[in-house]
Amino acid sequence: MRSFTSLLAVVSCAAVLVSALVCVSPSFAQRNAAGSADATPTASRHDQAIAVTPPMGWNSWDGYGTTINESEFRANADWFAAHLKPYGWQYVTIDMEWFVTNPVATGNQKNANFFMDGFGRYMPPPARFPSAADGKGFKPLAAYTHSLGLKFGIHILQGIPNEAVQKNLPIEGSPFHAADAANKSGTCSWNPDNYDLEPSKPAAQAYYDSIARLYASWEVDFIKVDCIASRPYKGEEIRMLSTALRKTGRPIVLSLSPGEAPIEKVDELRKYAQMWRISDDIWDMWHSDVHYPQGLGDQFPRLAKWAGVAQPGHWPDADMLPLGYLGPAPGWGEPRQTRLTHDEQRTFMTAWCMFPSPLMVGGRLPSADDWTISLLTDPEVLAVDQHSSDNRPIISTEKIVIWRAKSADGYYIAVFNISPESQKVAYKWKDLDVSGGMNNVRDLWQRKDLGATDGVNIELLSHASVLYSVQPR
Repeated sequence: MRSFTSLLAVVSCAAVLVSALVCVSPSFAQRNAAGSADATPTASRHDQAIAVTPPMGWNSWDGYGTTINESEFRANADWFAAHLKPYGWQYVTIDMEWFVTNPVATGNQKNANFFMDGFGRYMPPPARFPSAADGKGFKPLAAYTHSLGLKFGIHILQGIPNEAVQKNLPIEGSPFHAADAANKSGTCSWNPDNYDLEPSKPAAQAYYDSIARLYASWEVDFIKVDCIASRPYKGEEIRMLSTALRKTGRPIVLSLSPGEAPIEKVDELRKYAQMWRISDDIWDMWHSDVHYPQGLGDQFPRLAKWAGVAQPGHWPDADMLPLGYLGPAPGWGEPRQTRLTHDEQRTFMTAWCMFPSPLMVGGRLPSADDWTISLLTDPEVLAVDQHSSDNRPIISTEKIVIWRAKSADGYYIAVFNISPESQKVAYKWKDLDVSGGMNNVRDLWQRKDLGATDGVNIELLSHASVLYSVQPR
């Protein structure tokens, strides 16, 4: 048996009460006052205020894989509030398989034991998250996160649990059961936990509505949904989940994973989501010859492809930042300090900010050293990510990539050496679509004014970069 023991009583009485008020804690059956099973999919009045700038936060995957527990989450949230919140960072997110009672770092194991309620909705097991006992779910942990002035996020997998379908559990707030909603011929290619939902069946929308009400009742602020944005792209499930979240009336960021999401679906992505991945997972390497994982250097062509697509509230996502200590149980590889050099780590941040991408740092935050903290707390660099516009590549060769963006009173210029050898770079401002013969230049990483110049004339080490603010004299 893969569910907790009290589920046996739930299953035995589920058939008697079609209303889904089965033998579970009252909190399981409680519905968010703002949502109902037959609510119309109108947009929340908060919709336009969600993710106006690229979300900035922490995600547990790079440090803990699927093994994060409450004490470690609280330790990371406490550190985040003390060190990153003052610089505009907001979100702390529990990644994949928080509902598994026997997790392994990489997840996706076929012998996983699941913890769920009597309506086929995954729940955090109290053995891992003690505050979730008595059917409270993540509401107490979200409340703790909010008490720190932060926002709380979780990861989910698209679809409906296989176990819920096998036991044909009732769908909360509806006359349907799990088997009415599932497409048993569809599942995630790399994870066996769930079946796809069948968009043509009203029960499918009812199931997404039920989990959206649950998450809203927990006061979740951010949901990363996996196995939905590519291989294959599941547009109807994206629509159903987005509709369900909007029905709750709670402003919840919807982040779609993994990538590469199809760029030809950009209008649809903007309509239904605040973030969507442009690649598979990026880890602490420069180059990879396989789809999973990918490296930093592999991302430059994708950044160029998606340049100019970002809009307030709708952000192509270049993936997490594998910085600092990737442990104690990373989602890929052995526990380690990031293998990226200091130059590569700075290039990572510079590229993501110039794109601009959401910034989701991974790793165990309380283990961060001074260097890692300096990367994440440079206010002038973070301002590029949060407030620049017209971001695009100007020069792209096999050795050098140069991006330009506009600031409130001038420009930003980022120069990247993507080659394995040192490179000299010399361009006039006009070559970089920057007006003026002479402009005042400031190095944002060094926080140092460089005086007036007529262009860029530097030498960069392998995989190094610079980030300049350029203003007219």
